[in-house]
Amino acid sequence: MSDLPKSVYLNEEGPREGFQIEAAVIPTARKIELVDHLARTGLKHIQVASFVNPKAVPGMADADDVVKGFQPVPGVDFTALWLNQRGFERALTHRDRLSINGSLNLYASNAFLKRNQNRVADQQRAAQHELIAMYQAAGVKVYRGFITAAFGCNFEGDIPVERVVRLVGDLLEIAAGHGETIDHMGLGDTMAWATPERIKRVVGAIREAHPDLDLLLHLHDTRGLGIANAYAGLEMGVRMFDTAVAGLGGCPFAGHGGAAGNVCTEDLVFMCEEMGIETGVDLDALIDCALLAEEIVGHPLPGAVMRGGGLKRFRVAS
Repeated sequence: MSDLPKSVYLNEEGPREGFQIEAAVIPTARKIELVDHLARTGLKHIQVASFVNPKAVPGMADADDVVKGFQPVPGVDFTALWLNQRGFERALTHRDRLSINGSLNLYASNAFLKRNQNRVADQQRAAQHELIAMYQAAGVKVYRGFITAAFGCNFEGDIPVERVVRLVGDLLEIAAGHGETIDHMGLGDTMAWATPERIKRVVGAIREAHPDLDLLLHLHDTRGLGIANAYAGLEMGVRMFDTAVAGLGGCPFAGHGGAAGNVCTEDLVFMCEEMGIETGVDLDALIDCALLAEEIVGHPLPGAVMRGGGLKRFRVAS
């Protein structure tokens, strides 16, 4: 337990991850309402929208309006996702409201890369050089590297650990070749193949190869192991996580009808605080946000702490 971090940094993705997959149309005003409530919980990073083709992801058709509508809060980074140059150009038009940082991405699963991007591995690598050129032309720093399907794939099966380690090295090398330094490397459990043991094997191997590299875990809860996998990451010293309030969302391209969202933000906050790990987040305010998210989507969401609550009130009562 000596590797436990003293604090964690949470990247809240619920407003993007969650609303992109909902079948019903979510009114723009309600999306903005959730973002504004989340920004008052102590979270320091909120991903508010995705600049993608609305024909492919209808739930993000109002991305520009959402970005224009939320109330900025000092000390909170509001970000958006893009998948191509057109999406990046749209994000740049909101530079006064969004934190714009460049991200590079390689896929540990060639089968999923073909399905998701219609590319092969060499094409994906070449695209990273083009991305860096695009970022540098706009004065945007390359901030994050990301390995998609780092723990397994519904279309390819188990992913060799050594492949993930090699891809991490490839991204670091690509960035360095252009004079860029990646701040941290994300590992995506895109299709929920991770288990605590697999988390420790992959994180441990990367740490052995790149001991000074900060890692981020992007965990999905499709098989109910999201919080257990986060715990395994914490034991390995991981201090950065993508999360989704109330467990919103899921990957629409995972080929799995039961694909669930990221690890639930308030569940992870509760666990960290009970472990003595600082989050900087007001758990009660976050629970209120989770209940608001459930009201907005109009169906039950999988978060547990939003129903059971924290323990503070019981400790005070005793």
